[in-house]
Amino acid sequence: MTRQAARLALTLMLVVLAAGCMIGPKYKQPPIAGTPAFKEPPPAGWKEAEPNEGIPRGRWWEIYNDPHLSELVSKVELSNQNVIAAMAQYREAVDQVQIARAALFPTVTASPSVLVTRGSSLSSRGQLISGSSGSSSTTTTTTGTSGRSGSGVNVNYAMPFDISYQADVWGNIRRSVRGSEDQAQASAADLENAKLTFQAQLAQIYFQLHGLDADADLLRRNVAIFEQSLQLTEARFNAGVASGADVAQARTQLETTRAQLVEVGVGRAQFEHAIAVLIGETPATVSIPEEIVNRPPPQIPLGLPSTLVERRPDVAATERAIAAANEQIGISKAAFFPMLELSGAGGFVSTTLSKLFTIPSLFWSVGPQLAATLFDGGLRKGQLNLSKDAYDASVATYRQTVLTAFQQVEDQLSSLRILEQEQSVQAAARMAAQDAVDIANAQYQAGTADYLAVIVLQATLLQAERLEIDILTRRLVASVLLIEALGGGWDTSQLPVF
Repeated sequence: MTRQAARLALTLMLVVLAAGCMIGPKYKQPPIAGTPAFKEPPPAGWKEAEPNEGIPRGRWWEIYNDPHLSELVSKVELSNQNVIAAMAQYREAVDQVQIARAALFPTVTASPSVLVTRGSSLSSRGQLISGSSGSSSTTTTTTGTSGRSGSGVNVNYAMPFDISYQADVWGNIRRSVRGSEDQAQASAADLENAKLTFQAQLAQIYFQLHGLDADADLLRRNVAIFEQSLQLTEARFNAGVASGADVAQARTQLETTRAQLVEVGVGRAQFEHAIAVLIGETPATVSIPEEIVNRPPPQIPLGLPSTLVERRPDVAATERAIAAANEQIGISKAAFFPMLELSGAGGFVSTTLSKLFTIPSLFWSVGPQLAATLFDGGLRKGQLNLSKDAYDASVATYRQTVLTAFQQVEDQLSSLRILEQEQSVQAAARMAAQDAVDIANAQYQAGTADYLAVIVLQATLLQAERLEIDILTRRLVASVLLIEALGGGWDTSQLPVF
């Protein structure tokens, strides 16, 4: 082994030993304020989930046991354009990981060439002909009578290779790879959050749409009742026992109820159009059959508050962004140290193609290069401060996201608890209003009460019945929002590993 080869081996050995060094802080997940239990107690009959219980992973909507809902929500992941865009962004992030990893390996290029030259046959002196290709160069002296063809033509075959490699002495390349992996995990969490958001949005609209179906059914039944009341009032008017005012009031009540029924149709059509867009279809192609959903929301496994940060994809995305920002601090610190780049060139040059890949035609060169910035006017210091500030901002965003997650869970727990109580009270009010209407109708037919009292009580009953339907719809929507706030059965174990 020559001295040059020994020095080269020693240099490479030192580079390998130094490659274990990484400048910059080691990442630690920032602490957050936790709570041993949710402030809001769950609705009556609910209990805390056992370790093996929980929302169905990946298909949380099945907890409602509604096949049509399941069919619609399942289409969101496949056809919703916002989800498809999030999928593409995730693939972009994965591509960035591959790009970052490429810097860990040397770059090898080849530039084969064939150089044909011909000297002047009129010159008595030789002509110096130089040809270069890549990192190799050849010089050939020809005369008017020399050369392979006898007319001064010379052919040179070259197969040069160039190798360059930036040694990751301070860990900046590895940190770049880790940062891209963290960003890819954040993008994966964003994708899951997009799925959950639009699936929950569809479920909310679905229950609101069928709440209007129940409302429309109630109004149609009341239209039929008010038509009978109008006929009765007209008959009493013709018999001389009712006034014209009673007939006008009965007709006004009927037409007002019909107008309310038409208004419900407007809202239902808009909800149906919104569902079509959520599943990636045009509104003209989607029709949802009318259905009255009168079942209460299912019991939802809550789990412990301490696990909430692991079950929310938006929280996971912000936490992974912190990890990426931490790696950027290390990259900025490594910029203060010199960079070591190894470069080499080699290949084969021959005037005969058959002898191109032989030992005599081989040439090579190799050597390290150390580059350091001596003065940059504070550029690196500014970049380091920028990285630290970005890290602090990402930590604050993470903590705010966690606080918002706890708020959303508490909001929906309180909504479900209070709405359950409200529906019980409203049911009692509706029954009392029904009794009042029955009594008023009997008194009117007996001639002991005027029709205005009947109309007022019927309007009160209709309002009470519509409010009861609205409360049930709001309970179902709140249950969807609670599932969304709990993460929809997702957890950080589903993040991809690179």
